[in-house]
Amino acid sequence: MKKTFRERAIIKFTTIAKTYKKLHYPCLILLSVILGIYHAGRHFATNSKRYASVAFVVGFFMSSCSFSFAVFAERTSFTKAQDVYGEIVGDSDISLAVEAEEVPTEQILLEDEDLDVEYDIEDDTEGIDTYTIDDILESQTHASESGQQKELSEDHEFSESDWRLVLINKQHPIPEGYSFDFGTIKGNMKCDERIIDDLLLMMQAAKEEGINLEICSPYRDLNRQEFLFNKKIKIYMGQGMSYMDAYKIASQTVTVPGASEHQIGLALDIFCDTYKYLDEGFGETEAGKWLAAHSSEYGFTLRYPKDKEYITSIEYEPWHFRYVGREAASVMQEEEICLEEFWDKYL
Repeated sequence: MKKTFRERAIIKFTTIAKTYKKLHYPCLILLSVILGIYHAGRHFATNSKRYASVAFVVGFFMSSCSFSFAVFAERTSFTKAQDVYGEIVGDSDISLAVEAEEVPTEQILLEDEDLDVEYDIEDDTEGIDTYTIDDILESQTHASESGQQKELSEDHEFSESDWRLVLINKQHPIPEGYSFDFGTIKGNMKCDERIIDDLLLMMQAAKEEGINLEICSPYRDLNRQEFLFNKKIKIYMGQGMSYMDAYKIASQTVTVPGASEHQIGLALDIFCDTYKYLDEGFGETEAGKWLAAHSSEYGFTLRYPKDKEYITSIEYEPWHFRYVGREAASVMQEEEICLEEFWDKYL
């Protein structure tokens, strides 16, 4: 009977080992290696169809997952799952090879001035009425004069459950089920109705000092926030950036959908009749300086101050004010801290 390769190899190396005793262990090792390769080869040869099937299933699974993620990202536009994904890749140096979509030069917020893209305030207020301070104050009659006479409590205790202090940022998205009653500033401009009295008192006080404040983009729903965020990404990609780089920079200038204070009706973008731009230059205007100095008296705080970007993860925005209540705003003003620092210290 014809011997197999395995039998011939054993006989051959056994004979050499018996003839040359010094080669006993080297022959044994070499025989083990050869037989190992032989049996592995036979195993794959006899199970080739099975391994081919497994490889096909794995390949199909990976390709379908990649396609599903791409469709999901396109259709849902940055839900909470994608927000987490963005934070993971945001601090990495990974670069995704994405062909930049050809987009026409669009008008965006002035914080993108360094990209040589035009800006128009109407881009942020598209579909939203805008009114002068006189228009707003004329339509509002329920602001109580006694609101200006309220004294701050020295022993006020802050609570995490206080609606005025809810912390919303990339790490703390809007809680599920969060709700509030809408109040109308004028026309289709809305916000949390509980802040309107103090807002009107602040605008009236500014007007008495010759400063005419105007409000842009108070409450924004999720669809509006997604539109602004996606538009920003397209513009950055039109500048030649990869998707991930565009996402990272966009999240520093427009809050990620689902984590915007505009969506809970407590944040407002404010400019004035003499400076209708949302950029750092507003902070140098009389209106910007007045708000920075006096907004806390009416319960508002400059939400994204200068030199706090490493904490807030948002660039300096001298036009973005958030209602936190007079007690908290007073503390934040006096100690020059942002809302995140306030939470770390008092809640």
